[in-house]
This record gives sequence, C-alpha cells and structure tokens, in this order.
Amino acid sequence: MSLRAVLRWPDPRLAQVCAPVEQITDDVRQLAADMLETMYAAPGRGLAGPQVGAMLRIFVMDTEWKSGPAAPRVILNPVVVPHGSETAIRAEGCLSLPGIEAEVTRPATVHMRWTDLDGAAQEAIFTGFAAACVQHEADHLDGIVTLDRIDPATRSRLEAACRP
Repeated sequence: MSLRAVLRWPDPRLAQVCAPVEQITDDVRQLAADMLETMYAAPGRGLAGPQVGAMLRIFVMDTEWKSGPAAPRVILNPVVVPHGSETAIRAEGCLSLPGIEAEVTRPATVHMRWTDLDGAAQEAIFTGFAAACVQHEADHLDGIVTLDRIDPATRSRLEAACRP
C-alpha cells in the first residue's frame, strides 16, 4: 500500500464524471488499498477515486473509525437513491477542500447498491452521518464537490477562502 496525493479544488479532474469499474483487477484492488491508507492518514472518513486522480467509480469510507473500531468499505459503481422524504442539514468537510466546511442539505436516508471487491452485489440503507458520507463520495464520482451544493453567496465566500 502507499499514500496517494489528494487533489485539491479547483483541479479540473474533480469536475469530471468517472467511468464505471468494468473489471476488478489487481490494479483496482491496489487502488482501493491505497485509497484506504490515504483516507486514514488524511485523516478522513471517505475518499473517492477522482480525489486521487483515479477517474473510476470507486470510493472508500469508514464512518466508524474515529469513534470506534475501523469498519472500512470499498464501494464500486454505487447507485444512491433517496429513501423517504426527510432531509438533513450537516456540516460537510472534504479532503479536496481542506479547512472548509459547508452546511449541505441532503436526503436523511438513502438506499445504495454497489459492487464490492469480490464482485458481489451489495445494498444497504444508510442514515445519519453515513448517509451524508455516501452521498458526498458518490457526488465526487459525478464531478460534484461540496461547493456545488451550496448557495451562490456562501460558495463565493468559501471559494475565496480555499483558492490556492
């Protein structure tokens, strides 16, 4: 495993839609391992392929490790669907926008389907912080960053704060 550099906004790769993972190869497994190591070292709770320059529909997450035992997940080709009509507002940070937090409104509960590293189909219902995390990471796979989810005035203020 090795640490990978995390791209920072406004790197144009963060605005690109990623390609599906067509085959689970040794390279994909190595990418997943590197992404988990990078996420934990950052320290973050989620990291998407494009954040490390891998333009594939892959993300890793572990919403538990800062408060309990590690529970890493590798998510390939996720499909996220709102589950119910309730929304939640949460402060979201992003490893590609260091030092920036923004209040983002998202569905409070989501149903997600994905493929794991063994090629098995998975699905789960996510609520609370985990729901926000999977939506945030899935956004990265569609070229969407936190700044794209907030009002224009707040975005302008935060852009000024995070420009290199």
